[in-house]
Amino acid sequence: MATLARLQARSLTVGNEYYFRNSVVDSFRNKENDAAVKIQSWFRGCQVRAYIRYLHRIVTVIQKWWRGFLGRKEYQLTVQVAYYTMMMNLYNAMAVRIQRRWRGYRVRKYLFNYYYLKEYLRVVSETNDAIRKALEEFAEMKEREEKKANLEREEEKRDYQARKMHYLLSTKQIPGIYNSPFRKEPDPWELQLQKAKPLTPQRPKVKQKDSTSLTDWLACTSARSFPRSEILPPINRKKCQGPFRDITEVLEQRYKPLEPTLRVAEPIDELKLAREEHRRKEWLQNVNDNMFLPFSSCHKNKKYIPSMHLSSKYDPISHKEQFRSEDPKKWICDKDFQTVLPSFELFSKYGKLYSKAGQIV
Repeated sequence: MATLARLQARSLTVGNEYYFRNSVVDSFRNKENDAAVKIQSWFRGCQVRAYIRYLHRIVTVIQKWWRGFLGRKEYQLTVQVAYYTMMMNLYNAMAVRIQRRWRGYRVRKYLFNYYYLKEYLRVVSETNDAIRKALEEFAEMKEREEKKANLEREEEKRDYQARKMHYLLSTKQIPGIYNSPFRKEPDPWELQLQKAKPLTPQRPKVKQKDSTSLTDWLACTSARSFPRSEILPPINRKKCQGPFRDITEVLEQRYKPLEPTLRVAEPIDELKLAREEHRRKEWLQNVNDNMFLPFSSCHKNKKYIPSMHLSSKYDPISHKEQFRSEDPKKWICDKDFQTVLPSFELFSKYGKLYSKAGQIV
């Protein structure tokens, strides 16, 4: 019993000692395992690195041989191209030399003749001198004619002006504006007015229609019936005194044709007609990529694809009701939305000052 009591008293110490020894053994075992793993990893790393170095040496040798083969092959091609280029340059140079010799011989023997070219150039220079001399004479003659024509036109213009201002001529009682008593000599226009005749207004010519009907011949109105005298001037018309315009100019201005403005000349519905014409041109130029085959049955089995507007399960909506339609059943409440900011004046005038077409009412 005493022995059992001693063993029981030492059981705690024995357990602790046994646990301590086992822990020490485990620690030494883990340390030795880590050391063995490290040695194995180092040795295997050395093996792998040595094998990779061996593979690198082998690959380098293979690449050296292959690159040498490619370099020798490329060098052979380069040498062939250089040799071909050199030979072609030599052949071209020889051909150019042969052509130069042949062309020089041909030109010297058949084409080039010094005395013939000298005679040809002499004839050309003489012809050129003759033509230039004739052209200068013609230009001088044209210039003299133009100067003469200008002088004649100026003389006619002064004569017409003098005839038109003949009423400014001096009389025995009243001197004219060109014959002032304060001047020593009269103005040249005074002498021009004395030489000119007064300008008489030209009457408009009345065209008569030639008619050969029996009634005109009996009424003596036809030109073939009896000879008639010229139209007499009006009795009460007096000669105009003063700087008035010519009667023909006045009549031409009075009876000139009507020149309507653009607003009157163009029709009212010009915009509508232009839009219709544009719509017609677009319809004519419409492009359809689908080929029409009238004598084949390829289009019979083709399924008709309706448009989205017609294929909806609801009733089609008209274009006028798409954007401004109102459905009271979908409203959330009966009250309107409360505005935080004031509305725009332009939006409040919509429908009051402008119509739907954009025109002012």
